[in-house]
Amino acid sequence: MNKTIRRASAFCLLLVLALLGRATYVQFYKGEALADDKLNRRTTIAQYANPLGDIIVAGSPVTGSKRTDSGDLKYKRTYTDGKLYSAVTGFSSQVYGATQLEGIYGKDLSGTDTRLKNPVDALTGKATDPGDVLTTIDPAVQKAAYHALGTTKGAAVAIDPKTGAILGMVSTPSYDPSTISGSTDGTAWEKLTTDKNQPMLNRALRQALPPGSTFKLVVAAAALEDGLYSSADERTTSPNPYTLPGTSTVLKNENASAPCENASIRTALQYSCNNVFAKMAVDLGQSKVKAMAEKFGFNTEKLDIPVRAAESVYPTTEYKSQTALTGIGQFDVTATPLQMSMVSAAIANDGVLVTPHMVSKVTDAHGDTVQSYENPSSSKVVSSSTAQELQSAMQTVVNEGTGTNAKISGVEVGGKTGTAQHGENNSKTPYAWFTSYAKDSSTGKEVAVAVLIEDSGAARSEVSGNGLAAPIAQKMMKAALGSS
Repeated sequence: MNKTIRRASAFCLLLVLALLGRATYVQFYKGEALADDKLNRRTTIAQYANPLGDIIVAGSPVTGSKRTDSGDLKYKRTYTDGKLYSAVTGFSSQVYGATQLEGIYGKDLSGTDTRLKNPVDALTGKATDPGDVLTTIDPAVQKAAYHALGTTKGAAVAIDPKTGAILGMVSTPSYDPSTISGSTDGTAWEKLTTDKNQPMLNRALRQALPPGSTFKLVVAAAALEDGLYSSADERTTSPNPYTLPGTSTVLKNENASAPCENASIRTALQYSCNNVFAKMAVDLGQSKVKAMAEKFGFNTEKLDIPVRAAESVYPTTEYKSQTALTGIGQFDVTATPLQMSMVSAAIANDGVLVTPHMVSKVTDAHGDTVQSYENPSSSKVVSSSTAQELQSAMQTVVNEGTGTNAKISGVEVGGKTGTAQHGENNSKTPYAWFTSYAKDSSTGKEVAVAVLIEDSGAARSEVSGNGLAAPIAQKMMKAALGSS
């Protein structure tokens, strides 16, 4: 063999080896990524080749599948009460992909997850029947929240404090995922994505806003745990008016005649005294307030329920004046409704925060469990004695203070109102908040709720946590407890 042939042969061998190497790399190392690529048409065809599995609420599917008239995508997603459950399900679109539970469990719902295959199917390559996703949502709570929120821009979350199960999650204005599930829904998609009210934004999970005075619960918890004050009834050292440290800015209280000077934690929560909690935050110091906030879940980058929530933030600052403002839920403090429901849930559960979740399990086509979320983790946020002090103070807020619209006859209810500044120099309509819990001793049922009203259309003077958010929380709590 002459030199030219040898060189040509060697070169051809290198090309073959390179081809084999590339094929091996693509098949074994890049195969899953390519299969999951949203531009891979074959994946989309496989996903919609058969009816999808369902997302289940209280034993009944809130999703379905419908045979299409033409094309290579044989089925498309349908939704029962789509607007009611969109904050839970998300959407599954032949063109625009999938979000929330539809996206997270897309392989389970399409039957393409290898966990669903039995050994025979795996060997024969037979298509696997799809699985189902069982949620923790209580339809009565979901409906109560949705109808109470109505046309307002806002959100609400309800949690079982003992189990962490999310019983209701609503964001308004809402949308019907059915309108964008097909392959010819471009007009509907454009209308939704350009709507200034952002109906596709899940405000319950994905939008963190200043929590206002509801954050005072966190500051009170820090003060009791630290021993700054021994009980909710010990008088504090809180001048009124209070000037922010290092400034000439005087912090005012909403109710100028409220007994806020040196008020106890109970009285300060009852009347929502800004001077008390601003001074308390400064006395504790920024690091201690931050540590307590983080125990409740603030500054958690990856809070998955299993849909990922936006991070609720307690900021770092070197200025005491800004620390004071964090004490009343302002400056750069932000929270989602989910986060504020977690605060009330931990307090209601004697200081233990159970990880919130809205899926109980994923099952295969035969109803066998593929993945379970029924034993979530938990953490001790505050001592039982601190939690009980806060429960008692929150009850005073509802029975005698700023949260009277949350009362439920014959039921223990505790809560905290909040009105948070919005816009530069508070130029826009404030946000109205209410976070609460309820316990029915006759049934043992409990629930924790947070409601945010971002914009109700009401006049600025009519915006308050008690006036706008507390009545919604009350309806949700009554639904969760089965109260009439």
